[in-house]
Amino acid sequence: MDQSARLSGVNQVISVYVEDPDAHFARATAAGAEIMQELKDEDHGARGYLARDPEGNYWYFSNYQPGAYWSAN
Repeated sequence: MDQSARLSGVNQVISVYVEDPDAHFARATAAGAEIMQELKDEDHGARGYLARDPEGNYWYFSNYQPGAYWSAN
């Protein structure tokens, strides 16, 4: 396995659903995670943040569920 940016020249972001982004963010920052984008409310109705792991991969943790926002409105 190798870092995606080194293989393709393009960074990729892994998006992960978490039920409680605030609690997840608190645990991640307490554990020393490298936060690339602070926890915030997004225009599409979700709440999340972006972190980078020690290998340089980007992870977006949020309560976004595709289609859930649009079907509720």
